[in-house]
Amino acid sequence: MIRCLLSLLYVIPLLSISQNILIKDLDSLYREDQIYFGFSYNSLIDVPEAFAQTNFSPGFKIGAIRDFPINSKRNIALGFGLGYALNIYAQNLKISTDINNVFNYELQSDQNYKKNRFSFHAIEIPFEFRWRTSNSQTHKFWRIYTGFKASYIFSSSAFFQSENQTITENDLELSSWQYGLTLSAGYNNWNAFIYYGLNPIFAAAAVNQSVLEIKTIKVGLIFYIL
Repeated sequence: MIRCLLSLLYVIPLLSISQNILIKDLDSLYREDQIYFGFSYNSLIDVPEAFAQTNFSPGFKIGAIRDFPINSKRNIALGFGLGYALNIYAQNLKISTDINNVFNYELQSDQNYKKNRFSFHAIEIPFEFRWRTSNSQTHKFWRIYTGFKASYIFSSSAFFQSENQTITENDLELSSWQYGLTLSAGYNNWNAFIYYGLNPIFAAAAVNQSVLEIKTIKVGLIFYIL
């Protein structure tokens, strides 16, 4: 019995030391690699006179971000990611082509159509500067991630429907690369985010000989999954 007690007194400190070493190892390897998905309301800015968004314009995104801590506490990091996004804009800009496949752009009144929207699919490449209150032992924490995002548009389309006309166009004259500033903040899985576009959506489009310089702002929710 005495031998058992002495053995326990010897083993317990070793287990404690081993546990501390394991925790330190976990802390030294800790990073916030994440899968994310989000939903947004897409708003358009720098629009011409008489331009209007007519219905809810949704956005969806999903992707993954690799985390690179840059301090000893590992609560400040850089993040690089890759993702996919779908963005839809319901508005009154009719997009069509003539017999020579040249795009035409016309602003419509509410009485002239039933549905009108354009949309695009894009590959997203986010870069983030990340601050959080997390560590290797807890996954419920506050975060603020700010950064820059580039998006490559690989598919786009426009749909117009009136009482006597239905038009579908593909491969619109959009800027292939979209750039913008990003900010997301929140607690645990629930986080708000905003995206501010820096360059115009359209690459070569004009209404009444006025070049369209339309940009986008997206506001929504983003969810991070470890």
